[in-house]
Formats: sequence, C-alpha cells, structure tokens
Amino acid sequence: MSDPDAITPAIEAVRALGLQHAVTRHGRASSLEEAAAARGIEPRDLVKTIVVRRADNDYVFVLVPGDREFSWPKLRSLLGVSRLSMPDAATARDVTGYERGTITPFGSTRAWPVIADAAIAGRRISMGGGAHGVGITVDADAALAALGARVADVSEVTP
Repeated sequence: MSDPDAITPAIEAVRALGLQHAVTRHGRASSLEEAAAARGIEPRDLVKTIVVRRADNDYVFVLVPGDREFSWPKLRSLLGVSRLSMPDAATARDVTGYERGTITPFGSTRAWPVIADAAIAGRRISMGGGAHGVGITVDADAALAALGARVADVSEVTP
C-alpha cells in the first residue's frame, strides 16, 4: 500500500462493525517493540495475528499479546487435532488478503475462525491495520466479540 493515508480493508471492516477505534500510522517497523513504541503502547498490548493451517483450505487466526508466543501443544489440544502448521507467505496472503506483518482478521478475504489468547481480554489493544505501519487500537473485549473469537489459554511467556 503506497498511500500512507489509504483506508485499508481492515479499517473499513472495523468501521462497518461499529467498533470505537483509533488508527495509528507510523511507517514500517523493524520489530514488535519498535511498532509498540511508535503506537505509544507496551509490547504486551500489541496483538500479533498468526494464521495457522488446520487442514487443506482450513485456517484459523490466532491472536497473541506481543510479549507472548502461541503454544503449539495448547492450540492442538484446544482444536482437538494432532497436527497444525503455518502456511508459507504466499499462501497466507492468498487466504487472508494480507502480507505477513499486516495480517488481521478484520477485513480478511475470508472470515476464518479466531482464537484469542486469554491474556488479551479486558485490555485496550492495537492490532495490525492491514498495511505495514498501520495499527488499529480497539477495546479487546469489543473486538473479540465482534470477531466471534474463542478465548482460551493458547500462549506462553516469551523466553
């Protein structure tokens, strides 16, 4: 996305859902910590969206606070599967409409199920806004409700 003021599908989706939000534009960041600082938040409040493949043409979005990483064993147990994988960058773009580093369930080309780590609930969070250097800050509980997210313990503290 070359226009820094462009409205992304993610921003359009958040607006359409009627979620109170703020959009932050800060250009590309080289790390999660840099992106959090640019948005004026703690890394734990910057939520990462990870696309996980359950089976052929079957994906889920996993939302995890920036200071944690998702746990493969916890996620497999929650989903009742023995195998999960991460798609390559091209497949992730094909199934979400977004490049890695910009992925969000808001405005995705397909509404895959959303699993949110329990540590997100009850906070104000910033998520990817659908383009590099664009963040959408929302009330976590309102966002998770709008996404129909399943909330569970699916993460571990980053070592």
